[in-house]
Amino acid sequence: MSEENWHEKSLSWQLGNIGSEVSRAINRDKIGDSNGRQNALERALELIDFTLSDKKHINRLKEIVRLRELLAGHYINNNYYQVGLEDLNKYLLSFALLAKNK
Repeated sequence: MSEENWHEKSLSWQLGNIGSEVSRAINRDKIGDSNGRQNALERALELIDFTLSDKKHINRLKEIVRLRELLAGHYINNNYYQVGLEDLNKYLLSFALLAKNK
């Protein structure tokens, strides 16, 4: 999906799809596929960057940047904030459910 098409979607849809990548990273980690885990986290970071460049989310930048910071820590295998991927997945799942119900 192009960045332009990404911007046409709601914030809940965007965060729900970022959550899909986090979920994929968790699943790849469970089967010992570290390369797949890293690829999923990289894609999640890319989607967050798309979301950050979306002008309609100017009032939500702090929250989105914090999410990026937490995921980037997992990407470089540094869990400084001690927030697990499962915790982030639970947070993002609520947005996926919200987007689905709209």
